[in-house]
Amino acid sequence: MPTRIEFHFKKPEDSPGYLLGQLTMLWQRKQKRVLDPLDLTHTQFALLCALAWLSRESDKVTQVDIANQSNADTMMVSKVLRTLAEKKFITRHEHPTDTRAKIIRLTPDGELILQKAIISVETADQDFFHTLETDLTTFNSTMVGLIEQNTRER
Repeated sequence: MPTRIEFHFKKPEDSPGYLLGQLTMLWQRKQKRVLDPLDLTHTQFALLCALAWLSRESDKVTQVDIANQSNADTMMVSKVLRTLAEKKFITRHEHPTDTRAKIIRLTPDGELILQKAIISVETADQDFFHTLETDLTTFNSTMVGLIEQNTRER
């Protein structure tokens, strides 16, 4: 006779982690549909965005900066950046003072593809989250709070 598994939550709809997982999978599926024609994965897109944001403040953005900005593992970031360099969306140059670091920059092709991707992703996001309407600001600030809390706990 099978053992009876006990859950803290009575049903899946009561579990925030389960719901977040379901919502994330649906959102990622929508993102994939708009990014595939641009030959980008969502991770590649997120790292290009991090690079673009960081580049507004510095012309010496490193792989570690990008990893920190995106809350991503540095080894995974390194691998994805190599792929983006192969696609000619970024360049990697020697850092003037840190021999272990590389300066990462968007290429003109990278800027073009990122601009197209931003338009597609933002349109997809508006469609995906449109039912939140005025609650979107609260939803976003709640997510920011959770990200900040869990970033500190690492």
